[in-house]
Formats: sequence, structure tokens, C-alpha cells
Amino acid sequence: MQWAAIIGLFLVSTIKFLFAPFGGPKLELTFWETYIACGLGAVVSSAFFYFSANFFMKRAHAKRLMLYRKSLEENIPVKQKKTFTRINKLVVRIKRSLGIYGTSFWVPLFLSIPIGSIITAKFYGKEKRTFPLIVLGIGINGFVTTGLAYLFFS
Repeated sequence: MQWAAIIGLFLVSTIKFLFAPFGGPKLELTFWETYIACGLGAVVSSAFFYFSANFFMKRAHAKRLMLYRKSLEENIPVKQKKTFTRINKLVVRIKRSLGIYGTSFWVPLFLSIPIGSIITAKFYGKEKRTFPLIVLGIGINGFVTTGLAYLFFS
């Protein structure tokens, strides 16, 4: 076993899970070593960001309030943040069209594990089936992407 390569894939898949399995054939790892390393990295990262999403959202809100109060104290005109940005509209459109299953399966894959887990927790954090759906999506998507990597690049 090549522990450095396995740890490297684990770390890459904690951030960007979609492209991590394509490094497995180049690093001369087996299919299962690549699949397990990438899957575990994605699950660990999604668990961390999913269950700490409230902390990150509260922290961002507190920071916005602090900057707002500071600008009021210093008599600096406050520039209001746009509510209906292009990205916000896209995220809401994805939520409405895909639902809980599509959001849990596809958003962590295509955006990134941290951002996708936080977005999924924000929309569906109260439902008990959300995190198991994320893990199931990681398992299925990891198997498919690792299979494609070994099909085309080995």
C-alpha cells in the first residue's frame, strides 16, 4: 500500500470529491484503495460541515451585524447587500427542482463537499434522512467516478 497516495486522495476528496478518483490510476492504486480513500475523505468532510453548518451560518450572520454596527458608529454609509443575486436564485432553483434527494446527491458532488453539505443542511437540516442521503450519494457517485477513472485512465 502506498500510504502517501491514499492520504493525498483522502485530503483532496475532502474538498473536491468529483475529481479526486481520477488521481488513483496515475498513483498506481487499486480501484478499491481509490474508492475507499475518496469515499472516506468525502464522508468525513461532509459530516464535519453538515453538523457544524449552524455554527458557520451564525458566525457569518454575527460578522455581518458587527460590520453593520461598526459602519453606523463611524457614520459610513451602509451599502445594502443584494438579496436576489444570481447565485441565490440558482441555489433556490436547484432546491425547488431537485428536492431533498437531488440536493443531497448532487450538490455536494458538483459544488464541493463543504459548500454542498452546508447548503443541504441549511435547506433540509431538520429532516433525519438528509445526512444518510448525502452518504448514500457519496457512495454511489464515488463508485461511478472511480469506475470511470479506471475505465478511461488505467
